[in-house]
Amino acid sequence: MNHEDALSYLALGDSYTIGEGVKGGERWTSQLIKLLREDDISVAFPRTIAVTGWTCDELAEGMRVSMPPLADEYDLVSLLIGVNDQYRGYPLEDYAARFTALLERAIELAKGRADRVFVLSIPDWGVTPFAAALDPARDPAQIAIELDQYNATAEKICDERGVAFVDNSDISREMCFHAENLAEDLLHPGAAVYVAWAERAYPVVKRLLQA
Repeated sequence: MNHEDALSYLALGDSYTIGEGVKGGERWTSQLIKLLREDDISVAFPRTIAVTGWTCDELAEGMRVSMPPLADEYDLVSLLIGVNDQYRGYPLEDYAARFTALLERAIELAKGRADRVFVLSIPDWGVTPFAAALDPARDPAQIAIELDQYNATAEKICDERGVAFVDNSDISREMCFHAENLAEDLLHPGAAVYVAWAERAYPVVKRLLQA
């Protein structure tokens, strides 16, 4: 397949978007592009604006100062952000406002097309061995409650703007409980989890690109 005229893609996020602890080709974004290309939908590997540990505000600043500057020209934009806001204990209403601003900026970057933007849910890091062994002061049940609230808020904001929301929460809770499905830090997903995320996102993104 000739990818010279491939659709451009911008991936925005944090450690889950850069695939902390896995190889570049094992990121969920890379896995998603492979699935699309197998279906003769040519999408370029993304320009990625993401850093491990970033909150919504830090992602916004990273986008602002990125070099070369971002232009309003991407055929597809993804957004996955918020786990570090929750980890740092930021109030839900603060996350809602910051996520809204990021989502609206993502729509601008997708040539103003909300139907070319998709959001992935924040995975539940509280089920991981890291949470159990290295951060025992955190209650996994409370982490789950807070992340469910964050994700429900993000999904509502997406629905209001006509943006697709891909809920991977069940996949993450089932797979990230097991060390063999994680990166070496026992916190971030491994390649198998990212494959499952990509498979969940694939029919949604295919529909967006074919609309």
